[in-house]
Amino acid sequence: MLQLEYSSTNRYWNQAKPSFLGPYMMEGFGFPNRAGLFRFNEEKRLIDRLTSQQAPERRVLDLGCGIGHWAEYFAERSLEVVAVEGSQSFFNFLENRTALQTNIKAVHCKVMDYVPKGKFDLIFLGGLLMYLNEVDVIVILQRLALLLNPGGIILCRESTMCEGIRTTLGDYQATHRSTEIYSDLFRQCGLTTEQIEENIPYVLMQMGCEIMNCWKSKTPSRLKMLTATGHFVYGALRLGNPWITRIPEMFRIDFPQLKNHFFLLKMNLPSPSAGDESKN
Repeated sequence: MLQLEYSSTNRYWNQAKPSFLGPYMMEGFGFPNRAGLFRFNEEKRLIDRLTSQQAPERRVLDLGCGIGHWAEYFAERSLEVVAVEGSQSFFNFLENRTALQTNIKAVHCKVMDYVPKGKFDLIFLGGLLMYLNEVDVIVILQRLALLLNPGGIILCRESTMCEGIRTTLGDYQATHRSTEIYSDLFRQCGLTTEQIEENIPYVLMQMGCEIMNCWKSKTPSRLKMLTATGHFVYGALRLGNPWITRIPEMFRIDFPQLKNHFFLLKMNLPSPSAGDESKN
């Protein structure tokens, strides 16, 4: 199995531009900033629905928080948010952005090195596990599971493959796994997958990214007109949302190649019968 080189990953994100599109991997396609805002707002609605049956969160850990959009969102519904980011450029943006928000604690630290204090009601991993090798996925999830308050949840949002696993090396490195592989990893860490939900806003925008990649690869530079083309593609996808995301499945076309899913995880609890047997 190919292994990610963390030095390359750190270098990539330290050099990344703090923007709404950058952390979503939507830079360089000519999309307007409102494309990132659309995806973020739609994902907020999805999270609201996924967590609607949970008790209110008092403490939230946003691990690998980027420039802080999700930290701000969770701060609106929680007493305290600990936002951890390893990229220096992203952290500088995060620190300035949240300086006046007293219930957000910004921490500059690599996620594998971070040692949290106290426990949490919700731990959010917004596209973190795909930048970790399998052994470290297990290590960090086992560590995080022990930090949950009773009834607490881990909420992961990860880019996924339809089947199997694919590792991309080079300047940008990531490992994309199927939902089945992720579910198996969660089981190994003592976590129960309570719910899996496809991230349709991601799928819609990923369709745009893959269309624009094809356009860029096949069109002469003088004719690309990325800004105009990117705005047009984004507008067409929004106009066709959500039915347009169903067309590839109807025709059994593997498009887009990357999907995205939310995983709602809880700590496995010992069955009452097991406890009763141990007393006898």
